[in-house]
Amino acid sequence: MKKFFKTTLLIAFSAVFAMSFNSCKKSKSDSTVEPTNNDAVKTAIINQFLDHTVAPTYTKLALYSDELVNDLKTLKGEMTQANVNKATESFLEARHWWEMSEAFLFGAASDFGIDPHIDSWPLDEDAFNNLMASPSMLAALDTEDGDIVAGEQLGNALLGFHGIEYILFRDGQARPVAEITNDYMIYAVAVAGDLRNRCFQLEVSWVGDAAPASHVALMEELEFNTTVNGGDFSYSENMQKAGQAGSTHVTLTQALQSIIDGSIDISDEVGTSKIGKPHTGEDPTYVESPYSQKSILDFFDNITSINNAYMGGNEGERDESKSLHAYVQGINAELDGRIVEAINNALAKINHMAAPFVNNYADPSAGEAMDACQTLSDVLAEAKDAIKDN
Repeated sequence: MKKFFKTTLLIAFSAVFAMSFNSCKKSKSDSTVEPTNNDAVKTAIINQFLDHTVAPTYTKLALYSDELVNDLKTLKGEMTQANVNKATESFLEARHWWEMSEAFLFGAASDFGIDPHIDSWPLDEDAFNNLMASPSMLAALDTEDGDIVAGEQLGNALLGFHGIEYILFRDGQARPVAEITNDYMIYAVAVAGDLRNRCFQLEVSWVGDAAPASHVALMEELEFNTTVNGGDFSYSENMQKAGQAGSTHVTLTQALQSIIDGSIDISDEVGTSKIGKPHTGEDPTYVESPYSQKSILDFFDNITSINNAYMGGNEGERDESKSLHAYVQGINAELDGRIVEAINNALAKINHMAAPFVNNYADPSAGEAMDACQTLSDVLAEAKDAIKDN
């Protein structure tokens, strides 16, 4: 985040953090889920997670990834700064909802290789420059099927969010329109089309026929798999039917543990990789979102995705009485209190990291955020163990 205004960033983060902190406060409904072997209780938690965390997140991701394609096509046809700015807005919205999904990368995102396909970094700038010097490849991308060409012929280091980010941003601001060439736009439109296709795949894989008919139809046209192991179950149905024939979840408890596992995975990644690799000097180039300088917001959204998964839904859709928070509290209130505290502390430490991260990854505040993420991972591991016999 080279020129991003830190004051504006912190004000925005503080507002989001305040909502997150309030959402983690215990309510009178916290004790309504008893730690029993009652399958109905566990099913209610799973359904709340699917309907009020997973589904709305992927629905918004699909919506804004589609809007991004349309905005980029408009920009390609009319190169104005206003159109650049509009495209950056839809990009950041899509990016926000993707980062908010990372607590549940298990399932379609991992099974279909979608995570590395749309979110690998750093961008391979040498490969990008070679692409820009290839008239034949640019011609192939500049067709009605350019999205398919991109998805099949460009490697992960040229695909997804960070390739588009490179076109639209520079030093934390919308790139001046005079710096964006037509060849850049050919690339951006094609890559955004592939990004949209993969976001639709995530949406349809989890919500099935509840997704817009046009999204389902596109998946059929592209012959993208959207079911578990190519079978009859969507990923939501697979989790809902935990313990039944055909589900990959052997028990309802194992399904609940998979939600915790997803949260542990992203907490580990934020702490040890996203922050840790640059901060420790292992790889100073491993900075996520360096062109838009939204790294810290990415990290914050990742931990917020854990908050949503644990507390019983996204902001505005939450029901703590049907949450892992309530369930763990009924088993071990002290442990649940430490989890809630660890979530809030990780959010606070990330919120107070020196910005922009791309210029301040060696700052001690990054180490404090790393430690907070490690604490969160450790206490979530305790929760996974605590629910195994309940």
